[in-house]
Amino acid sequence: MGWLGRLFDKRDTWARLFLLDLTGLSYLLFTPDGHAVSSPTQWVLAVIAFVALPLLGQRPAVNFVVQTGLLVAACLLVDDPTINQVGSSWALGELVVWAALPRTYVAGAALLTAVYVALKVVPDQSGFKDGIFSLIFPVGLPLLFGLVVRTSRELSRQAEQRVEMENRAARADERSAIARELHDVVAHHVASMVLRVGVARHVLPDLDPRVAEVLDDVHGTGTAALGDLRRLVAVLRDDGEVRDAALTAIEPGALPAALGAAVDIARRAGLTVEADIDEAVTTLDSVRGLAVLRLTQEALTNVAKHAGPSAHARLRVAVEGGNVIWEVSDDGGPDTTAKPPPGGGHGLTGMRERVEVLGGELTAGPAGRGWRVGTVLPVGATA
Repeated sequence: MGWLGRLFDKRDTWARLFLLDLTGLSYLLFTPDGHAVSSPTQWVLAVIAFVALPLLGQRPAVNFVVQTGLLVAACLLVDDPTINQVGSSWALGELVVWAALPRTYVAGAALLTAVYVALKVVPDQSGFKDGIFSLIFPVGLPLLFGLVVRTSRELSRQAEQRVEMENRAARADERSAIARELHDVVAHHVASMVLRVGVARHVLPDLDPRVAEVLDDVHGTGTAALGDLRRLVAVLRDDGEVRDAALTAIEPGALPAALGAAVDIARRAGLTVEADIDEAVTTLDSVRGLAVLRLTQEALTNVAKHAGPSAHARLRVAVEGGNVIWEVSDDGGPDTTAKPPPGGGHGLTGMRERVEVLGGELTAGPAGRGWRVGTVLPVGATA
């Protein structure tokens, strides 16, 4: 936007006009030889202009009309209307910068020109050319300056729109590339695994019931993962904006059942899981509910991976004061030998990023012989 745009930032209107008031007050108090000047009438008109400028700064059309009216009064009542001339000219510049339609500032410029012609040019009888030339400073310069600022702001806005469009196109290309990889590689292999497990379940005779249960669990988990992958690919291929809650929708009322399913899967893998889930989780919004579910799935998977399938884990999900308190801890498993901390993948990093997007902070570290990971998602958190 440049220095002109920053100078005419609408948020700083009051400060800009306050500085203009200070310059006008200095003019009233001192002449070039240092003596105080100004009549009571001039002071009254100037004070009204000083007060109106910052008060009406957010309403440039009203401010311009008020300043022009004060200019008319000053031309008729006082010998030196300089303060009100500056006020009306500055108000015209502000009007040019902020008017929604060009005809608004064109009408303002025409009004101010008519005032000067009627009250200054005609009475002076200095000739038509000299009179028109005298309009350059009070009307022409603020009009030109305002148009420069207005054009600069418009060009800056167009440049920002072009950059945003380019960014959206780049994000769309990136999403399409990710969708192709998910579809051609991940989804393909998961579908192949599900198919082979299903074939093995029906081909192998006289399966041990425990083996059959494991195969059924693998088949069901793979089918659910394949469905999630397909929904994710569909969202990534969508040209619209990707919303966090749109990737895998979950109704708040279904969160306890989804958490229970995640716990059951961990238990079928051999973990002993103690779950303490607050019934108030049904009041969570879909974004935080999805975050809690994904954190639970990842954390229980990490317990089975690093502490072993025979470890004891504890899940706690509570809602206190609107905040979500989530925690998963384990006892380190039956193996008492030292274990390296979880690492080598992106699971913990992804959990931390998901939590930070929602305004929380993930804590993870050793707890006795085991490991603890937890967070507090603040109330009103949004992605």
